[in-house]
Amino acid sequence: MATVRPFKAVRPAADLAAKVVSLPYDVMNRKEAAAMAEGNPFSFLHICRSEIDLPELEDPYDRRVYEKARENIHRFLAEGTFLQEEEPVFYLYRQEMEGRGQTGIVGCVSVDEYNADVIKKHEYTRVEKEIDRINHFDVCDANTEPVFLTYRNKPELTALMENVMKREPALFDFISGDGIRHQLWKIDQDDEIQEIRNTFDAIPFLYIADGHHRSASACKVGMKRREENPAWTGEEEFNFFMAVIFPDDQLRVFDYNRVLKDLNGHSTAEFLSLLEKAGFRVEQLGKEPEYPERKHVFTMFLEGIWYRLTLAEERVPDDIIGSLDVSLLQNLVLEPIFGIHDPRTDKRIDFIGGIRGLKELEHRASTDMKVAFAVYPVEISDLFRVSDADQVMPPKSTWFEPKLGSGLFLHLLSDNSEIELK
Repeated sequence: MATVRPFKAVRPAADLAAKVVSLPYDVMNRKEAAAMAEGNPFSFLHICRSEIDLPELEDPYDRRVYEKARENIHRFLAEGTFLQEEEPVFYLYRQEMEGRGQTGIVGCVSVDEYNADVIKKHEYTRVEKEIDRINHFDVCDANTEPVFLTYRNKPELTALMENVMKREPALFDFISGDGIRHQLWKIDQDDEIQEIRNTFDAIPFLYIADGHHRSASACKVGMKRREENPAWTGEEEFNFFMAVIFPDDQLRVFDYNRVLKDLNGHSTAEFLSLLEKAGFRVEQLGKEPEYPERKHVFTMFLEGIWYRLTLAEERVPDDIIGSLDVSLLQNLVLEPIFGIHDPRTDKRIDFIGGIRGLKELEHRASTDMKVAFAVYPVEISDLFRVSDADQVMPPKSTWFEPKLGSGLFLHLLSDNSEIELK
């Protein structure tokens, strides 16, 4: 059963939250981060991308980067940009994008339950990305960004969240530069804290929606701290990591689309013929973009024209992974026709999150690429099925929006009440 517990969160002062919040560390490069933080000394990018406050380093994983992040956390606390709760609390964190909202509980989850697959995964992680966050969390002595988790909705938990939001004013309520509304409520009443803990105790599994590298890294930091503290009891803060946990029925998964650099030596006529031989009914739509209408239907932009590709149902395997649209596209088109054997490493393919829209597919396929495929979004139920089967999704399968705001809450890994510079 899932353990979720409150914590003495570090968060921005209410009047500074809008200046602190940033996009997650992994959605921009150093140059973009520096431009976003320019003229804003409160930006969380000074912590999650602290290299922007240093001369450009040859090694992006230089220890000085992590030491600068720790120094900036200390500075934010000393200057009052950050405050810390005196007692463990939960938060409600609500985001709204384009009129659609999602509300989750901010708390801490167990490294042991991550290792035991009570917290289920659906992606592989890359060692170099893990090492970066391990160093960041360990040197900063804090989980600086939360993991995005989900669970099968419990109506009683949703009712509790709605009651809190109706009863209490939000600690802060603002719209960030990307148009996302962020609201935060504190849950500090003992009975409600216990109700949340009891409800999660009865939930068999939590699922990682986004943040596999942060989860893996936080757990490895916890294991490292156990080795360094042989008398550990399991109650120390390093045995837990920070998450925002949303009910599944409030989440939206966007499409994750593909663009290809060439037709692998085929003419347009040959390529369209190969698609038909692969089991697709190919229909020309014209110049107006169109999204796939359901599973096993794709739309494609090629040489200024949109096409609908409808796969014959007998070509869909009875297999959890193989029946996913991203797998069908890979196994029936990208590998046999384009020669894309490893989409993780092949330079002839790129991936575009659905938040960018179909016009971005048109743009890419008309400039540096040749053809674009729009894919029907993976559903949360697909993610649950794959995770429950202890399997992993194909690469670049899910794109969640909105992204969690960074800098709105931190979890200190030591049991001290404040961070000390080492």
